[in-house]
Amino acid sequence: MVGLVLAMLTSMLSNSIVGTALPTIVGELGGQDRLAWVATAGLLTMTASTPVWGKLSDIWGRKLLFQVALGIFIVSTVAAGLAQDMNTLIIARACQGLGIGGLATLPNIILGDVIPPRERGRYSGFIGMVFGVSTVLGPLVGGFLVDSPLGWRWCFLITVPLALVAFVVIQFMLNVPTVPRRGTPVDWMGAGFIFSAASSLIVLLSLGGTQIPWISPLAIGLGIGTVLLTVAAVLVERRAKEPIIPTRLFANRTFVLAAFGSVCVGGMMFGLIIYMPQYLQMVHGMTPTVSGLMTLPLVGSFLTTSIGSGFAVSGSGRWKHYPVIGMVLCVLGFTALSFIDVTPGLSALVAGQMLVGLGLGLNMQLLLLATQSALPVPDLASGTASVVFFRNLGGATGVAAFGAVMVSRLQAEIGSASASLPAEDEGGPDLSEVAEAAQGSPELVHSLPGPVREVVVQAFDHAMQAVFLLGAPIALAGLVCVACIKGTPLRGRGPAAKAAEHSS
Repeated sequence: MVGLVLAMLTSMLSNSIVGTALPTIVGELGGQDRLAWVATAGLLTMTASTPVWGKLSDIWGRKLLFQVALGIFIVSTVAAGLAQDMNTLIIARACQGLGIGGLATLPNIILGDVIPPRERGRYSGFIGMVFGVSTVLGPLVGGFLVDSPLGWRWCFLITVPLALVAFVVIQFMLNVPTVPRRGTPVDWMGAGFIFSAASSLIVLLSLGGTQIPWISPLAIGLGIGTVLLTVAAVLVERRAKEPIIPTRLFANRTFVLAAFGSVCVGGMMFGLIIYMPQYLQMVHGMTPTVSGLMTLPLVGSFLTTSIGSGFAVSGSGRWKHYPVIGMVLCVLGFTALSFIDVTPGLSALVAGQMLVGLGLGLNMQLLLLATQSALPVPDLASGTASVVFFRNLGGATGVAAFGAVMVSRLQAEIGSASASLPAEDEGGPDLSEVAEAAQGSPELVHSLPGPVREVVVQAFDHAMQAVFLLGAPIALAGLVCVACIKGTPLRGRGPAAKAAEHSS
């Protein structure tokens, strides 16, 4: 467990730590026009490779694949830390995302092999904890390293020793009972179509509306390509002997509902984590470090219910009511966040974050646990990886949807406010240009003249209210999904353990 958690913490930390260093990286390496790809490249390969890692671990073995993922992560992280130009850094980040995809998926699969379903909750709670810890530590450690003599390169290199320790621990301590099916053909064609379809969609969602206009030949081409590649993947997977994502999974009601519920969880989680610090910096003038600390209510409540519900489920075997209550809390939390304002205190903001954090903690790992309990042993790895895949895909979709709402509302607010400025401000900066630049520069907003700054901050405040309100219908959709899942109590002993005992 120590090795699995350490490896996951290392990989998740590498994702959250780099955001703080991006301005400094661009200042040294140049390539402002490719800045978005530093983040998108890792997200793309991490998400698209997730189902492939699950299936390959069935064929080549969990332990070997986990060590391969760690090896890819270590080598690519060193390459990123030593990069001398932006193109090298982007390629290294893409390779790093491949490793992170395996490190984010395989621990959940390994737990499914070695821990009985009823006991699995308490362990999966600790895996969920890794996400919260890395979310808080990343920006803080990144800010410290960037400002220290070590510099931005150690935002990457600092994770290497932890990954090496995890590699050694896994080598000597991990004993997985499942037997690899070596010699089984790998569905490379299906893997290629799935990877390509997911990549096209993630590029469109990540860069649409910013680097790529939504109404443009490139955006339309990516959309059409995503549809065609998805159709091709389905056709190939239906014929494959060992498909990457078996189509029979979609005949399982629990899997389908858990997958769609995970899409909602990912959309809410990643959307809030991305846009809450931006709101705090833009509207309340906080520094990046302070805005990161202000997300502690979200992370702390998430950790509480993630770990607590895991232990509770392990004790009783019943889990159904936890995700339902969690989605209701998410609806209430996002509704509360939609009423936040620049003038009152931060009580509504703290309360909203806590409610959402409590709700997400009751859903993220338990939906995965319900899926594992409902699937037969041969589909355990593919089903687990697929649910993680849909959660990550939901995260990319949620960030894109939240961003589209923010930009649209911000432009509308700025447009209506421009006419209301006093005549003496007519010679000032163009508000539409200021608003566009403000999306990436809080310092610019707070350096504006008083009347103009007040208009832009108020517009941003109203835009973010609309963004947070969008989370409520997403949570409602998730509530419908989890409410329809059959709440079968968890078994006392895992299927893999039974199979191993029977064979012996």
